[in-house]
Amino acid sequence: MKIAVIGQSLFGQEVYSHLREEGHEVVGVFTVPDKDGKADPLGLKAEKDGVPVFKFPRWRAKGQVLPDVVAEYQALGAELNVLPFCSQFIPMEIIGAPRHGSIIYHPSLLPRHRGASAIHWTLIHGDKKGGFTIFWADDGLDTGDLLLQKECEILPDDTVTTLYNRFLFPEGVKGMVQAVRLIAEGKAPRLPQPEDGATYEGIQKKETARINWDQPAEAIHNWIRGNDKVPGAWTEAGGQKLTFFNSTLNTAGLVPEGEDLPIPGARRPGVVTKAGLILFGNDDQMLLVKNVQLEDGRMIPASHFFKGADSSALELTEEELVTAEAVRGAWKRILPSILEVEDSTDFFKSGAASVDVVRLVEEVKELCDGLELENEDVYMATTFGDFIQLLVRKLRGDDKEGECVIDYVEKAVNKLTLRMPHQLFIGGAFVDAEGAKTYETINPTDGSVICQVSLAQVSDVDKAVAAAKDAFENGLWGKISARDRGRLLYRLAELMEQHQEELATIEALDAGAVYTLALKTHVGMSIQTFRYFAGWCDKIQGSTIPINQARPNRNLTLTKREPIGVCGIVIPWNYPLMMLSWKTAACLAAGNTVVIKPAQVTPLTALKFAELTLKAGIPKGVINILPGSGSLVGQRLSDHPDVRKIGFTGSTEVGKHIMKSCAMSNVKKVSLELGGKSPLIIFADCDLSKAVQMGMSSVFFNKGENCIAAGRLFVEDSIHDQFVQKVVEEVRKMKIGDPLDRGTNHGPQNHQAHLRKLLEYCHRGVEEGATLVCGGNQVPRPGFFFEPTVFTDVQDHMFIAREESFGPVMVISRFANGDVDTVLTRANATEFGLASGVFTRDVSKALYVSDKLEAGTVFINTYNKTDVAAPFGGFKQSGFGKDLGEAALSEYLRVKTVTFEY
Repeated sequence: MKIAVIGQSLFGQEVYSHLREEGHEVVGVFTVPDKDGKADPLGLKAEKDGVPVFKFPRWRAKGQVLPDVVAEYQALGAELNVLPFCSQFIPMEIIGAPRHGSIIYHPSLLPRHRGASAIHWTLIHGDKKGGFTIFWADDGLDTGDLLLQKECEILPDDTVTTLYNRFLFPEGVKGMVQAVRLIAEGKAPRLPQPEDGATYEGIQKKETARINWDQPAEAIHNWIRGNDKVPGAWTEAGGQKLTFFNSTLNTAGLVPEGEDLPIPGARRPGVVTKAGLILFGNDDQMLLVKNVQLEDGRMIPASHFFKGADSSALELTEEELVTAEAVRGAWKRILPSILEVEDSTDFFKSGAASVDVVRLVEEVKELCDGLELENEDVYMATTFGDFIQLLVRKLRGDDKEGECVIDYVEKAVNKLTLRMPHQLFIGGAFVDAEGAKTYETINPTDGSVICQVSLAQVSDVDKAVAAAKDAFENGLWGKISARDRGRLLYRLAELMEQHQEELATIEALDAGAVYTLALKTHVGMSIQTFRYFAGWCDKIQGSTIPINQARPNRNLTLTKREPIGVCGIVIPWNYPLMMLSWKTAACLAAGNTVVIKPAQVTPLTALKFAELTLKAGIPKGVINILPGSGSLVGQRLSDHPDVRKIGFTGSTEVGKHIMKSCAMSNVKKVSLELGGKSPLIIFADCDLSKAVQMGMSSVFFNKGENCIAAGRLFVEDSIHDQFVQKVVEEVRKMKIGDPLDRGTNHGPQNHQAHLRKLLEYCHRGVEEGATLVCGGNQVPRPGFFFEPTVFTDVQDHMFIAREESFGPVMVISRFANGDVDTVLTRANATEFGLASGVFTRDVSKALYVSDKLEAGTVFINTYNKTDVAAPFGGFKQSGFGKDLGEAALSEYLRVKTVTFEY
């Protein structure tokens, strides 16, 4: 059937794609004009498929349909108009033109809640059932005959977003396709729409979203969740306009104890508690709001509304004063050289050692009926006055700050319920970016939006660096012993292992990583890395050096290896968690604090990692994570005067720019792991089966998105044709598909821009005369899938012989039998030197070749065999500095020389 699709959004794109998959011919797509230079997803997809796209700014003028518009539409010969989530007002001259008329999707069980805010009103009215309708469009307001309806249960805490994600989007797409199928088969009903129960509520706008407090708690809750996110239910309170989000009626066990927030018109004041803001209806029943937006636009946890109140010193009761004096006596016993313990007396500056910390903790237990203190508490409150304040807060039970509030995005994926943070992580808290700026992170398997992620701004970088600097200079991290630091990193590794399935699923969702590989490598090696470097924490040591004596006196010279301070780490998108771990574990083991910028397209495992650091007890400010653009966040980290080291993995071009910025700002230390074009030399005397197997892995591992991937295979002439034949046979066995499918070998490329570059890369190879043996095309399915590709007859001057594809493209060149030195010259004729490989049974030849290859890593009769204990890094324009192994610690340490004369 010939179909015209009229609409917009990802929903429209999905309906369009599924209709084409069903075999229908989409003759034209009518969508909205580009906004701020950005095309609608439906229009983008249709343009890519070569389907005519029309972006009429208007269909009518002065109430009359525009003849040109009608003419362009009629020229297409559509037999049916399909309107998925169409926000435009389409003239009846278009609606009634096709042979089968027009069908339209509506997010309501019509006739209930007609109009543009139907989903909102479903929640506001407290409906127990919701759903969608597909109906035959007519000249009324959602009044046409019914074709198909599907319903779902409305859960007590559903919002517009949860309802849309759970049912209206996925089932709505299926419903539209089913409706078209019924029309094509001549089975589509036309059921007259009843008028009973029809409502025509207005569009929800900010000015109409004010809360009416003279109603029951359930009605107030429904009003807040029905306006959740947009436009936001609000009230006047505390001298400003407050907007409430994330409401729930689940208040079981909550006690309304805290600070009152008077609300004009409300029956009772709100109460700010550790759980959030408790509100009351006119029936005295409670509801709980977890987030509040202030008048200046800042979104804060409702529990923090009066956060300034906790900073003042506590006034002690008579009983507490007695306890304080008893503790003062304990300090005097532990610090005998101090005549009088004042509030300003510092425990450690007065001579206390680590054994005294244990003694103080034990004495306090006896004095305070077994009160549990941690050694870290003493390190965080080193003066007597601060220690007594901490102690009294613990005795009162209000010492713990409210549990970190995390605004999770929840998704049911891979038989798991993923709970993913999506905000910046600064100073131990998840916070919105400056100006509440966000961006969409995309699932490469189907191109859908996973969630909105906070987009860090320059001011956010400054806040994160300040938090890291304070944690380094004043916080617990610099005060605890190296062994305690290692204990925290071991605890973090244990938590990562406990959450490994969740982390691997997020890698598959956000980066397109094949789940089984993500479990073993992306996540598995990350866990191993933290365990390995946790063991190094108390083994970082200097040396004593014999120097010329200052006769008649003598000298002692020693070295200390010290942390650098605040480090910036910029990681790539191919191994989002593993690259973070390779650098961050060594950085933390050395005692530094860190600001991490994950790749903009793959931020989600980094943010889940941030949550695990909180659970592990890593002190606030030690780790900060800023999703955002490299040109803004990465640049500011490179330029920041308080950042003392940058660790970067990425392209050579960007690495050069970072190196220049580091030099110009404050001559900060820098380590770079950059581009590669790693040669793999396969000699005729190799184990051919293994060479084929490992040669495949050297190129296609992790979809070719692998910094050490073999960028060019040199195959000895006598086995060249046999090698190519076997490789092609194996390539054709590879299963391309959903990375969460346990049988998948090859998932989607990481993001759309990279897919386009691969297509251009292969086109260039063919243009220059290389033979495309197989692959080279996008896989015809949703998502960013690219066929595993093999090129032969590649000459040294060709673009694909010189430049990295960073994708599943095998580039094969011949070399003459026995000509070892010539092939070595060709292999080294590149400015890259990250990795290399050789396959031969001749040990002497293998060692000779490994000596001559100019690369940081040489694999012999294997490939991709990295280990947390083995240093990793490149030569030449592949960068300098090492990840992994003991050598990585040196990248995050500075050596101080101390000389005594005695």
